[in-house]
Amino acid sequence: MGEAPKRVAIADLGRHVGETVEIRGWLYNRRSSGKISFLIVRDGTGVVQGVMVRGEVPDAAWETYDVLTQESSLIVEGTVREDARSPGGVELTLHAVTPVQISTDYPIGPKEHGSAFLLDHRHLWLRSKRPWHVLRVRDGLIFAIREFLHGRGFLCLDSPILTQAVGEEAGTLFETEYFDLGTASLAQTGQLYVEAGCMAFGKVYCFGPTFRAEKSKTRRHLTEFWMLEPEMAWYDWEDNISLQEELVVHLIEYALANHGDDLEALERDLASLEAVKPPFPRLSYDEAVDVLRSAGSGIEWGQDFGGEDQTLLTAEFDRPVFVHSFPRVAKAFYMKQHPDRSDLVLCNDLFAPEGFGEIIGGSQREDDHDRLIECIREESLPLAAYDWYLELRKFGSVPHSGFGLGLERTVAWICGLPHLREAIPFPRLINRLSP
Repeated sequence: MGEAPKRVAIADLGRHVGETVEIRGWLYNRRSSGKISFLIVRDGTGVVQGVMVRGEVPDAAWETYDVLTQESSLIVEGTVREDARSPGGVELTLHAVTPVQISTDYPIGPKEHGSAFLLDHRHLWLRSKRPWHVLRVRDGLIFAIREFLHGRGFLCLDSPILTQAVGEEAGTLFETEYFDLGTASLAQTGQLYVEAGCMAFGKVYCFGPTFRAEKSKTRRHLTEFWMLEPEMAWYDWEDNISLQEELVVHLIEYALANHGDDLEALERDLASLEAVKPPFPRLSYDEAVDVLRSAGSGIEWGQDFGGEDQTLLTAEFDRPVFVHSFPRVAKAFYMKQHPDRSDLVLCNDLFAPEGFGEIIGGSQREDDHDRLIECIREESLPLAAYDWYLELRKFGSVPHSGFGLGLERTVAWICGLPHLREAIPFPRLINRLSP
C-alpha cells in the first residue's frame, strides 16, 4: 500500500509542482467538455482547477462529476502541474475525488443577486469571490496596523465595551440596564480609557468594536464598526498628524505589496493608490471652507463637513487631505483649545480621495483640569461619570494627543468599495441585525 498523498493548501501548491497531493475543500464550480471534466475547488486559501480525463481516472472518480453540486465538500487527490493560465499558475490532474457532503439547492448561484438578498445570506456570501478578496485585504490591514504600532513602541490596551462615560454625542448611545448601577452604554470610543493608558505606558492603542446609535442610512455609516485608537503622551497636534500620515502611507504600501492580486480581482485602480505619497495636503478649516464655497457648497462657518462636502474637498487632490483647527462648536468636548483662537480646537480630520470621505479624526486632548470641567459642563454631560478621567489631569498631566481610524472606511477606500457594508464580515445597519 503506497504512502498517502501529502495534504496541502491551495495557496501552497506552487511549491509542490510534480507531486501528488490531497486538497480538502468545497466545489466552487464545474464544467465538462465530454471526455474531460473540470472541477473548480476552493479551500479558503485559494482556488484551483482540477482536471479529470475519462479513462485515465477510476470510474468511481469520473462518476462523481454528476453527483457534486456547488459548495459540496470534498477531498481530491491529484498531481500538481504548472499552467500559466490558471489561478496561482498551477492546476491539478485529478486521480481521486471523494465527496464528503453534497450541498442541496445552494442559494447563491452564478446569476446576479440584489444586495438585500446577498446580505440576508451573508453567512454564505462570504464564500464568493468578491467578499473573499475584500476580507483578505481587511485582515492584511489589521496585521499592518499592529505591525506599524508595535514597531514604534506602542502597547495594545483593550478598552471596555460597557461604559458610563460618553465619548462622542450623547444622542447616539446604545443603552442597557446594568444590574444595580443604573444605565450602561455600549462604547462609542475607547479613547478616554487609552488616555489613561498613555499616562502609564507612554504610547498605547486600542483596536476593537465601537457602537453608534445614529439613524443614518448613508453608505459611510454602520451602527457597529471597528476603530483603531492610538494615544500618545507628550505628542502635540502636529506630532499626531505626522503619525497619522506615516500610518496611512504604511497601510497603502502594505496593501500594494501583499494584496495586489486581491485588489486587481476587485478591479481596483492601483494607480490611484500608488499616488498616495507624503506629504499630504494640509488645510485649515477656514481654508477648507473657502475651497468648498468656491466649489459651490453652501456650508456655513462652524458646520462640520458632510459627505458631499468631503467629496468636493478632495476632488482636486490625488491623495488624502488633512483639515485642521476646526471650530469648537463642531467637535467633541475633550479637544484642546487653539492657543491663538478660543473659537477653535487643535484637531484634524483626514479625508481619503476619490470621494471615500473621512477615515481619521484626531486631536490634541485638553490637559488642563479646570478647563476640561468647563468643557464637560458646556456639553451638559454628567460630571460624576468623568471623575476618573479628570483625575488624569490632577496627577502628572502632560500634553497628549490621539486619533481614531475607522477600519471599514479605510478598507472601503483601499478596495474601492461603494458601501461600508462590504468591508465588515457581518454588517450592522439600522435595518439589519441578522445574520
